[in-house]
Amino acid sequence: MKLSHRIPVTPWRATSPWDIRPRMFLPLLSGLTLFGFGEGLLVQSHWGATPWTVFAEGVARHTGFSLGWSTALISAVVLVLWFPLRERTGFGTIANLIVIAYVLDLTTYALVVPSNPGLKILYIVGGVLVIGIGSALYLSTNLGPGPRDGLMTSLHRRLGVSLVYVRLTLEATVLLVGWLMGGTFGVATAFFAATIGFSIGVSLYVLERTVQRFAP
Repeated sequence: MKLSHRIPVTPWRATSPWDIRPRMFLPLLSGLTLFGFGEGLLVQSHWGATPWTVFAEGVARHTGFSLGWSTALISAVVLVLWFPLRERTGFGTIANLIVIAYVLDLTTYALVVPSNPGLKILYIVGGVLVIGIGSALYLSTNLGPGPRDGLMTSLHRRLGVSLVYVRLTLEATVLLVGWLMGGTFGVATAFFAATIGFSIGVSLYVLERTVQRFAP
């Protein structure tokens, strides 16, 4: 399967982060819903989660908030950090904060934790797949970065450090802090880190080919 290294131009792509059109709502909300659902699948595997969700689990343990509310709280704090870095928000940024947190909470409440190792593996693989698809749909709207992605790109611009090293430092830091606070680190965390780039790349490629096929 081929990978795409760019975000395709789609009929629902916004010209600016606040250029809201009706045709953008379905891909935006679908993408964010899939992202939150994938995060919930990883959490419910009980074999680890994404680094930021491990951090949210740690916050939830110490605040009494639900996992979704803890995720929203972290995203809100990250948004505050945007101001001195002069990062610009968009409609998608706010939607990211709300929708992912809500769907993550709903998924962890609704899905049982499997005792069968095969089902746990299915949760993990499925989680990475749907996060990849959701990311591709969300990114294709061009309605602004998510809170964590915006922090990454703004630090990259301000510090002049490679995006790779900024992303690695942020992910490693929140993972370590989350684990020390009681978050669950495990095989799902490592699998996510190793495969999410591939999942997003494949999803972007499929999306690009689909748009090209059905374009008038």
